[in-house]
Amino acid sequence: MTALPDPDYQAEFYASVAPKRLVAWVIDSILIVGLSLLAVLFTAFVGLFIWPLLYLVIGFVYRAVTIANGSATLGMRFAGIELRDLSGRRLDTGQAVLHTAGYSLSLAVPILQVISVIMMLTTSRGQGLSDAVLGTAMLNRRA
Repeated sequence: MTALPDPDYQAEFYASVAPKRLVAWVIDSILIVGLSLLAVLFTAFVGLFIWPLLYLVIGFVYRAVTIANGSATLGMRFAGIELRDLSGRRLDTGQAVLHTAGYSLSLAVPILQVISVIMMLTTSRGQGLSDAVLGTAMLNRRA
């Protein structure tokens, strides 16, 4: 049982969520690159030698912290969407870290990312792989 809106009777909560997720991802990626470049400056360019690790860590922290503090990254907030758990509540810190870990794992294994995108486009709630595992869903934010 779930307290999430029913996609058959309350479809407006899930309308256009997949394209909004793409917009949010692009915005978040730009912000993470910017933060990573800033970190490179603060490390006197030493960060360039560990760029992939730096980008991964900054991206993980950015996503986990912003999701824990508002159930959405800055990109998701701009796109008007947010994550909710099975109870319909915003994600707490532990759930945010788990969701970010699932997202990071799916990026690291391309087939998982493909499966996740297909799921977002075909499931009734538009859930990706980590959403399905954790029981979370992306919803349109109330006005």
